Amino acid sequence: MSRRRDNEAYPLATFGKTNNDGDSHMVTNSLYDSPWRNSPINGKASGDSSMEERERFLTPVKLDPGWEGVERNPDELNFKNLSKVQELEKNEPPDRWRVVYIIMVIHGVGILMPWNMFITAKSYFEDYKLNSTGQSEDIAEYSKNFMSYVGMFSQIPNVVMGAINLFCQCGSGGTPTLRIVVSLLIMTGIFIFTVAMAMIDSSSWPGIFFWVTMSSVTILNMAVGVYQNSIYGLAAMLPMKYTNAVVFGNNFSGTLVSVINIISLVVAPNVRTSAIYYFVTAILVLLIAFDAYYVLPLTKFFRHFQAVVALKTEGASRSQETCSEIVKRYWFVFKKIWVLVFCVWFVFFVTLAIFPAIQSDIVRLHFPIADSFFVAIFCFLSFNFFAMVGNATTEVIRVPGPRWLWIPVLLRGLIFIPFFLFCNYRPEVRTLPVLISNDYVYIAGGVLMAFTSGYFSSLAMMYAPKQVEPENAGTAGMMMAFFLVLGIVCGINSSLGWAKLIESF
Repeated sequence: MSRRRDNEAYPLATFGKTNNDGDSHMVTNSLYDSPWRNSPINGKASGDSSMEERERFLTPVKLDPGWEGVERNPDELNFKNLSKVQELEKNEPPDRWRVVYIIMVIHGVGILMPWNMFITAKSYFEDYKLNSTGQSEDIAEYSKNFMSYVGMFSQIPNVVMGAINLFCQCGSGGTPTLRIVVSLLIMTGIFIFTVAMAMIDSSSWPGIFFWVTMSSVTILNMAVGVYQNSIYGLAAMLPMKYTNAVVFGNNFSGTLVSVINIISLVVAPNVRTSAIYYFVTAILVLLIAFDAYYVLPLTKFFRHFQAVVALKTEGASRSQETCSEIVKRYWFVFKKIWVLVFCVWFVFFVTLAIFPAIQSDIVRLHFPIADSFFVAIFCFLSFNFFAMVGNATTEVIRVPGPRWLWIPVLLRGLIFIPFFLFCNYRPEVRTLPVLISNDYVYIAGGVLMAFTSGYFSSLAMMYAPKQVEPENAGTAGMMMAFFLVLGIVCGINSSLGWAKLIESF
């Protein structure tokens, strides 16, 4: 500490004084006007000799560095930021024309567009490109279990890249522009390649076509893993309904793809032509998502929540965290949301164990419609539409709360997996009896399964980021997205096991 003098810090005080005549004149402070001012001290006038002592006495003491310049713990002394956060939260701007909400829905559509495109084009791949008539046993195997293969080559790379993106994020409040933009460009490029493959006659090399397709699916879903994880982390900074907007977009994506598939079947009966139109639509949707991302930071609403998160995390630099600190932080977040982590994992495990691998192979018994349209409508369209309805319902009804959500989620799995296995699934090869032989009961079960999938997954994804501190909301959102994809992977892989159970029990 240092003591500083400032000769001008306190100028000689003067006061107004009125004499008996009423005239006003100025007199000096009584300390300087004292009768000792001209007294000799040690041969010097006191006014001369004691001036320095008087100035030293009257000069204020200043300590350096000041309190404002001290590096301090933001949790203890960050009062200025706290007041700014409170002021921002009181003055939340409106989402005009619901622009940010619509952008999040568009990204939700883009996230699941690749997956929905490949699974909905079942007849194109199985009956046209991988026609097993006169082919080897390997080609017959590829055609028979194409849905399961697509699932594995899609979701395993997806979950791996999601994990990498989760643990290698650059701060929970940042906008990972490069990751999202590069992912969208890769996805668009793969769909352009898919359209080119649809134009090429591959009938003489179906095995090569299968593995080329699986390679492109792998690269495509590596990009999807990064894109999906980043978008959920971004949405977690916003109010709860914006995470729900992404989930709604996921389900709307499936509905849109199913409708496009049915239209392409009606308008272009030629499988090759309909596939080209079908995959070109995916390119258009991804380009819209690409443009929408650049609109997001232009909105006042989004910038407001960016500022709130930035203020709450100011001073807590995570770029210098050690590995042990990162693990502790992630474990801390996981302990707070582990019930919801289980819920989102189990919802998608059950859903993907059934849809599309099992549900698309359930054969109609009496329903008056062609087989191709029966699967297109009552498997793909029905599932995606009613999952979207379930998702939208959470905007007005949110029951149960985060504490008890696991109970209906668990019951859902215990009911629906055996229900669909005992429908008319693969009747030509099954050894177990068909217990549900009514098409209308199957359709009703499919509607209920889809609705609960959308409803419970939305609740879990919305609740989780709000169970932790705002600065950890992005981490919680990305963690939920990771376990969502992990549930998909586990469900898809289990579908092969359920098929073997029905055929060999």
